[in-house]
Amino acid sequence: MESIIFNCKNADDVLKAVHDNNISFVQFWFVDILGTLKSFQITPSELENAFEEGMGFDGSSIQGFCRIHESDMVAFPDPTTFQLVSWRPMERPVARMFCDIKNPDGTPYEGDSRYALRKNLAKAAEKGYTFYVGPELEFFLFANSEEPKILDRGGDF
Repeated sequence: MESIIFNCKNADDVLKAVHDNNISFVQFWFVDILGTLKSFQITPSELENAFEEGMGFDGSSIQGFCRIHESDMVAFPDPTTFQLVSWRPMERPVARMFCDIKNPDGTPYEGDSRYALRKNLAKAAEKGYTFYVGPELEFFLFANSEEPKILDRGGDF
């Protein structure tokens, strides 16, 4: 199942893929304002409602999101990001989707990184610019010791 490529365009495509591939859970992914990945998961039976109404969660538990008295947030899954979580056992496959975070009234949450990117893409386009984004993950490997010891000499930094 690792080689399956999903090209879901809408909620119906995702619902069909979940059914056809016997997906056990669907994880909803988003990042906090520091870029740390956050997630929660739902069952396939909750998915149709999640596309229509979003899934509520407590934003006060997410660093930088909101205070307790204004903590209700809603995650709306983006069907175009549907993908298997490849490191999970394939006997009970798990999928994931990135989410747009909104306020309970349906307005975009200003701290949502996907919203911030869309907003800035629109501003750049209004001024005649094309905005290219190329995120990449970087990391360093250290030997397991008291003093950090770099394992490679790639000279990146």
